[in-house]
Amino acid sequence: MADPARAAKLAQRIKVVVAEALGRRVKDPRVESITITDARVTNDLQHATIYYTVFGDEVAHADAARALEKAKGVLRQEVGRNITVRLTPTLEFVADQIPVNASNLEELLREAKRRDAEVAALAAGAKHAGEADPYKGESSEEIDEDDFDEEDIDLADDDELDEDANR
Repeated sequence: MADPARAAKLAQRIKVVVAEALGRRVKDPRVESITITDARVTNDLQHATIYYTVFGDEVAHADAARALEKAKGVLRQEVGRNITVRLTPTLEFVADQIPVNASNLEELLREAKRRDAEVAALAAGAKHAGEADPYKGESSEEIDEDDFDEEDIDLADDDELDEDANR
């Protein structure tokens, strides 16, 4: 079992080797629009997952997936020549969904910004429902602290307040 740091270094090396091999060794025109974005290797160094993106529509994505599947043997051979491990890892190609997720997130942010602008426009023309300060009264009577003396309020005689005493 190799340590994760070694697996990460090997994954970066495999990413570079596969990207170079796609340009040099694979003579398929369907792989010209492929970009290798990431690679992950298991800790036992036996399996490598390579993430890629394709510039184009759905047909280009499907063609690129078929081309990578067809060129998997040549690419594994190149990886075996250029890395220093006892066993060459198997390669698995996975379409990277980060650009799709990023475009969805950008659309959500645009929608939120549009809604914020609508709320700001509504708030700019809004008026108070009542007075500007409804708590500001014009009562001439001021409250005196002496009005609330403890002597005036006798709670000890009130049986309703002491419900737990009879239990």
